[in-house]
Amino acid sequence: MALRFAYNTNGVSNHRFEDALGLIADSGYDGVALTLDHHHFDPFAPDFERRTEQLATRLERLGLGLVVETGARFLLDPRRKHEPTLITPEAEGRARRLEFLKRAVDVCATCRGEAVSFWAGVPRPGVTEEAAWPWLVDGVTRLAEYAAVRGVVLAVEPEPGMLVETVDGWRQLEARVPGVRLALDVGHLLVTQERTPAEAVREFAPVLGTVALEDMKRGVHEHLPFGEGDVDVPSVLRELTRAGYDRLVCVELSRDAHRAHELVPRALEWLRERLPTGAEVAA
Repeated sequence: MALRFAYNTNGVSNHRFEDALGLIADSGYDGVALTLDHHHFDPFAPDFERRTEQLATRLERLGLGLVVETGARFLLDPRRKHEPTLITPEAEGRARRLEFLKRAVDVCATCRGEAVSFWAGVPRPGVTEEAAWPWLVDGVTRLAEYAAVRGVVLAVEPEPGMLVETVDGWRQLEARVPGVRLALDVGHLLVTQERTPAEAVREFAPVLGTVALEDMKRGVHEHLPFGEGDVDVPSVLRELTRAGYDRLVCVELSRDAHRAHELVPRALEWLRERLPTGAEVAA
C-alpha cells in the first residue's frame, strides 16, 4: 500500500487559500492538512456552514483528503500565542477553546476528513499539573462526545513544552479519555528524545490518527525542510509502510511559507524518491 501525503497550510500562509489548495493539488499531494486560521478558512467568520460546504466541494473537485489542524497562533487571542487553551485557568477561556475545537470537528465532518488534530496547551505560570489535568480531561471528554456524534476521529498531538509533551503523556490522557488517538509529529521525538521516530511508529501504529513529518535537529524545536536536520525520514517511511498505514502523512514546514512555491513540490519529490522498496519493507 502506497503512503499518502498531505501538505499543511501553515506552510503556505503567504498564499491565498484557493491558490494554496491549488498548489498542493497540482504538486501531486493526496490531501491537505488545513490549519484553521484568520487567513485560511476562519472558523469564526460569517456564513460558517455555507463556507464549509463550499470547502467540501472544492476539496472533492481537487481530489484532496483532509486533516483539520488547530494550531493557529493568534486566532483566539491577538496578544497571547496559542491562548486560551483547554488548560487555561479561566473557565471562559477554556470554553472558547472548546468552541473552536467543536467547529474544527464540524469542518472535518462536513468535508469527510480523516481527523482533527489538537494539543493540550502550555500551563501558565503558577498552574500545577494537578490543577491542569482535570481541566484537560474535562475538555477532551466533552469534545470526544461531540466528535462521536459527528463520526470524527480526534487525535492529540504531544508538543514540546506543553502539558502533554510526550507519547507517554498521550498514554496518560488516553487512559482517562479512551478512544482519543495519537497525532504523531515525528520531529518532536528528536526534541523530547524519548524514542526514535521509527520506534514510535512501530509502537503506536495501531492508534495513530494522523502523522506530521518534517526534518528537525536533535534537541531544537524548529521545523526544517527534508535533508536539513537529523530525522531518519526513510526509516519512518519504511515503518509506516510496514504497518500498512493508510492515513495522510502531513508535511509541516510552517517557517517556510515565503518559499512555499518551491518547497511544496520539492518536499513531495524528496519523499517519493525515498519511499521503501518491497525488499526493504519485507526485511
